[in-house]
Amino acid sequence: MSPELISILVLVVVFVIATTRSVNMGALAFAAAFAVGELVADLDADGIFAGFPGDLFVVLVGVTYLFAIARANGTTDWLVHASIRLVRGRVALIPWVMFALTGALTAIGAVSPAAVAIVAPIALSFAARYGISPLLMGAMVVHGAQGGGFSPISIYGTIVNGIVEREHLPGNAVFLFLASLIVNLVIAGVMFVLFGGLKLWAQGAVPLDEAHGATGTPDRRDAPADGTGTGTGTGTGTGTAPSSGTARSGTAVAARPETPDTTRLTPARVATLTALVALVVAVLVFDLDAGLTSITLAVILSAAWPQDSRTAVGQIAWTTVLLICGVLTYVGVLDQMGTIKWAGEGVGGIGVPLLAAVLLCYIGAIVSAFASSVGIMGALIPLAVPFLAQGEIGAVGMVAALAVSATVVDVSPFSTNGALVLAAAPDVDRERFFRQLMIYGGIVVAVVPAVVWLVMVVPGFG
Repeated sequence: MSPELISILVLVVVFVIATTRSVNMGALAFAAAFAVGELVADLDADGIFAGFPGDLFVVLVGVTYLFAIARANGTTDWLVHASIRLVRGRVALIPWVMFALTGALTAIGAVSPAAVAIVAPIALSFAARYGISPLLMGAMVVHGAQGGGFSPISIYGTIVNGIVEREHLPGNAVFLFLASLIVNLVIAGVMFVLFGGLKLWAQGAVPLDEAHGATGTPDRRDAPADGTGTGTGTGTGTGTAPSSGTARSGTAVAARPETPDTTRLTPARVATLTALVALVVAVLVFDLDAGLTSITLAVILSAAWPQDSRTAVGQIAWTTVLLICGVLTYVGVLDQMGTIKWAGEGVGGIGVPLLAAVLLCYIGAIVSAFASSVGIMGALIPLAVPFLAQGEIGAVGMVAALAVSATVVDVSPFSTNGALVLAAAPDVDRERFFRQLMIYGGIVVAVVPAVVWLVMVVPGFG
């Protein structure tokens, strides 16, 4: 068996173990890089670490650090409630608010699962309160996150554009961003029509104070806006204590813990919003490094408000950092031992470039539905480099098709985003909801790769 084939089989084993045993794919990839590098490729430690993506490490840590601070000081909650006020409480627009919000969060640098984790509980609470299909709301949140996920300063966008630059491929960051945004927007529109979105228009608007009462906590759904309702989870045991915590009929009643007011701007939130805008300007206007800029802004916020950012470092997306760094380090080993060129020539050897292209899109979609989208992109795009170098397939369109195919399937309940939606849905039959997500994910896997191949690859963009 050739060394190249061994290294490919090891990569398959890494994906299988990560999927079936819930082991971080990045950790497995580091172990695989060590084993294959030392035993098969005859590389020393320096040769193995040559593929470590130090620049992407800084971007991942810096951006998620800044975003963790925004979550800790309530800036993200303020953004959610401000969005609801923006549509003046119209129920039919709430799913689109959630789509736009998660898209905006990922576009400015939030990791997709982090954005979904923040918005999904609130979105699914609204769905339960106002009779919106949980499948519709969950799909809007996930597709929103993926729609904004390939902006030039986003995690996905930075990763893919960085890989394209390293591999000396023609790149177009704007095309990549718009491709993902349009595909996810179209899918969201179809879901909105098919799952009751048009009927929501008949419900009119809800009172804005009621909208503020939805905090994403299931047991708060039935509580009036004044906080004196009978819902559970109030911390009083009976749920009947007035918010002032005063005695009733001579019996002392413990006061509830105060909930931070997410409807007003505090100095910390103003500073955080300013920092997020500054990050966008610094990267897009002044062409500064996104990772170093975001770490600098996060440090400034931490120094000014240490009480808000005390836990932020622990909330950095370390699992994502480990995953992408591990996978790309292993890909670096593959590159040094010639596996990437060997595999690309094998795909190109099919003789029908368009057939090879659609097969790569389906491989990305199927594997990503059960594993990490970031890991799949980190592995597939470099593997397609020699195939693209033949010039018969446009690199810009192919990279965009691969990226969209590998991420749009994150509605699958086996993926992180799909699992977050499943866990966040209150008052639903979870087995039924799981089956709905699984069927919907299967449809996306079956249809979307072919569509993006037809629209982006066949015309030969790039």
